[in-house]
Amino acid sequence: MTRILVTNDDGYRSDGIRVLADALRACGDVTIVAPVQEASAIGHALTLRHPLRLERIDAHTCAVDGTPTDCVNIAVTQVFRALPDLVVSGINKGWNLGDDVTYSGTVAGALEGALLGIPSIAVSLRATRGDYDFSYAARAATAMAEAMLRRPLPSRTFLNINVPKGEPKGYRVTVQAKRNHVTSVAERHDPKGRPYYWIEEGQNEWEPHDRSDYQAVRDGFVSVTPLQPDLTAHDVLTAVEELTSEKAAGVR
Repeated sequence: MTRILVTNDDGYRSDGIRVLADALRACGDVTIVAPVQEASAIGHALTLRHPLRLERIDAHTCAVDGTPTDCVNIAVTQVFRALPDLVVSGINKGWNLGDDVTYSGTVAGALEGALLGIPSIAVSLRATRGDYDFSYAARAATAMAEAMLRRPLPSRTFLNINVPKGEPKGYRVTVQAKRNHVTSVAERHDPKGRPYYWIEEGQNEWEPHDRSDYQAVRDGFVSVTPLQPDLTAHDVLTAVEELTSEKAAGVR
């Protein structure tokens, strides 16, 4: 039986993870291992400075008082006691597009799976007011899960799926969008007059690109972006070699 690990960064109580797990049962045996509390925008953080607790909620659900990355590692070593066949992280309430994937706990869950050699998927849905309809995102995740189980991607790669609101027009294979990032930090003061700060969301001024993940979801399509943990700027290696050669010459 195919074993599927489902995690997220919204916590094990999230409606999105429940809908996702139910849909993925068509592909195999599903186990949820997710954070006790919301861990959004925590990136690929790994807890090293305090112990983690694993709570068994029911026969198919466990909660960890840590990050999505923690959850994947605890799941592999303590719940499955082996590598599962697939990791799916989501469904996140809000897109994880472009440069923002570096902050995303949802994407981090899939990234950790890929680092461990497991076929992995992250799935996110457009943020909306009121109730969420996770059904289309769950269908997209299940369709891609079935495809990856039949035909795995190369090692250390994974998929980042973003889904528009409502019924999608189809699928697009995309690249990460680039955003003109502007940091916004609000300063406030406590009752004793001491300053404290809230880091707010940056401006969403995306650079135009016909094949970007941002453009796909704006056009009503499911965006499917292949990602990898290798952050090496391969196109810049020659330029850096020239810089180091100049530095070495100066030392002499």
